[in-house]
Amino acid sequence: MKTKIIILSTLIATISLISCNSGESEKSEHGEEHEEHGQEGVVFLNEKQQEALDLKLGSFEMRNLTTVVKTNGQLAVSPSDIADITAVVGGNVKYIKVFDGDKVRKGQTLAVLEHPDYITLQEDFAEKANNLIFLEQEYKRQKELFDNNVGAGKDFQKAKAEYNTAKAKYEGLKLRLRLLNISSEKVLEGKISGTVNITTPINGYVNEINIKKGTYVDSKTKLFEITNNNKIHADFLIYEKDVHLVKKGQTVHFTVSNKPEEEFTAEVFAIGKEFDPNIRAVNIHTKINGDVSKLIPGMYISGHLHTDKRLTKTLPNDAIVSEGTKSYIFILDETTKPEHGEHVEENEEEHAEEEHIKAFKMTEVITGQNDDGYTEIKLIEDLPENIKIVLNAAYYLLADMKKEENEHED
Repeated sequence: MKTKIIILSTLIATISLISCNSGESEKSEHGEEHEEHGQEGVVFLNEKQQEALDLKLGSFEMRNLTTVVKTNGQLAVSPSDIADITAVVGGNVKYIKVFDGDKVRKGQTLAVLEHPDYITLQEDFAEKANNLIFLEQEYKRQKELFDNNVGAGKDFQKAKAEYNTAKAKYEGLKLRLRLLNISSEKVLEGKISGTVNITTPINGYVNEINIKKGTYVDSKTKLFEITNNNKIHADFLIYEKDVHLVKKGQTVHFTVSNKPEEEFTAEVFAIGKEFDPNIRAVNIHTKINGDVSKLIPGMYISGHLHTDKRLTKTLPNDAIVSEGTKSYIFILDETTKPEHGEHVEENEEEHAEEEHIKAFKMTEVITGQNDDGYTEIKLIEDLPENIKIVLNAAYYLLADMKKEENEHED
């Protein structure tokens, strides 16, 4: 009986040892499998996943999030960069050379007018020019006689008056021809034109066309409006409580109503001195930096003016996620690779796809002030200057990482 008890105890001990070793082995294999599929704080995305998220990489943007004045206004151009085109002398529209929105250069013909009055004006000029030659010769002859005490003073004075009067009319008609873009030299050669060209005095774009072919227009009719959009600037309203904070040289960040995703910057160059009692505000004028070709006068704009120059590291709000009381960003980790990549070498297609997988590491940061879609970032640990940061979709990266961790735990 004693021998049987000893044998049974030995058997139980052996089974327990095998069971224990088996559990450790399974635990070890499970642990290796977990490490093989993912690493703590890192999410792996292939090329298709990155495209689906429209993942954007960039760096910190230095912005001023301290003393900020909210403002709105509209785009405008100065009076010297807007031209209302009229006819100097009335006529009928023969040709229209431009379309609404066309880009034009100074001196370019916009339309052609015709009228008999243009012919009459040139004939009068030619007649006055020829008559002036005769009167000038007569004036010189009488002056010579008068200077030599041969001629009468009365005749000299009469010749002088007639000559000066004819000369004044000649110069006046010559100036009118110049205003009509008619060459006085050609008229003196006998080349008379029944049409005149209407030209633009500035570079710009055609904003208005108020005529049709055959229409009679007079000197009061507005034919075209030309605007030089290259000189466009931004006008903002600053309310009474904030006027004392505004100075020349300050920077304004603003967006246009129809393109809220694109931000522009401008610099204050003038502050209005007239206070509008109805809205309790003054106008400030700012010069826009960079390309303004897509901007149109009259567009509504909104922005914020920085009253000091303290810059800080910032990221878009979409680049930041919170978990509990902590905040995180994701950075591109080019040194970390999926550990299961070594098992796909036999399959070339899978191996090619593996090479496009990127690792994004979650990094803790401290957030500061927030304004206009950007948040101040304070680093807990220094990052390389050329580090690439995920600028959007951080929430989805966190969710994907948590999903993988949960799957591995299961």
